[in-house]
Amino acid sequence: MENYFKKIIEAIGEDVNRDGLKGTPQRAAKSLQFLTQGYHLSVDEIVNGALFETDNDEMIIVKDIELYSLCEHHLLPFIGKCHVAYIPRGKIIGLSKIARLVDMFARRLQVQEKLTKQIAEVVLQITNARGVGVIIEAKHLCMMMRGVEKQNSVMTTSVMLESFRKDTRTRTEFLSLVK
Repeated sequence: MENYFKKIIEAIGEDVNRDGLKGTPQRAAKSLQFLTQGYHLSVDEIVNGALFETDNDEMIIVKDIELYSLCEHHLLPFIGKCHVAYIPRGKIIGLSKIARLVDMFARRLQVQEKLTKQIAEVVLQITNARGVGVIIEAKHLCMMMRGVEKQNSVMTTSVMLESFRKDTRTRTEFLSLVK
């Protein structure tokens, strides 16, 4: 990867041997490996058995989980927050595991729409919840730094599964609580 970054830097007309760029190909390679570490993680590793029996059947929400991802179209960052809610059916998941699952999927080349769906589906699969709702709000540097250059635009995506999709009261409760 380091050699490819060296070639990219040279291709834009820079000298990889100039003082400020010495070591940049290596640093860029390490950075990209970190930013895409989600490819090397699994759901089982993250959850690590942190499912607990419960008689709670009320909505659980984790709000404002910050996320950082790379747009798969331009390899530019998108940055935002994710809200995850579920209604348990006999099991709850460890709180930090939800944030770790968000990170696992965000640390891959992504589009926000797919990311939202992946998070919702995995929470439903792991917990066997009555329903799951996920909302992501993010700013995309591919739209801010290039193209239309709109600095204040925010993209919002949502996925509602099971009771969050079927029951308008459940959906309304979720939406009102994340405002």
